[in-house]
Amino acid sequence: MSSDWRWEYDPDHAHVTGGIPAHVVAEVERLAGQLVDLAGMGVDIGTVGNGPRPGGLRRMDAAGGWFFFLVTPRDKLIVVVRIMPPFRSV
Repeated sequence: MSSDWRWEYDPDHAHVTGGIPAHVVAEVERLAGQLVDLAGMGVDIGTVGNGPRPGGLRRMDAAGGWFFFLVTPRDKLIVVVRIMPPFRSV
């Protein structure tokens, strides 16, 4: 297993991104990549974005909408679980 941080969609790409405009998905993927970079530098990304408590489900703005993610430090994994596009894109 790699010792580097990474990100994934859960349960999969099709489920999380289905029907979401490509520019919104691209922005979410760019931001997820930046979260990986920050985590790799030692930043506690469990406190990045908004959420009820550190380490739980986090929300981050992206392309006029937002996305939800979880951080699993033991696995060095960021899990993108839902993308909410801007209202005009729905």
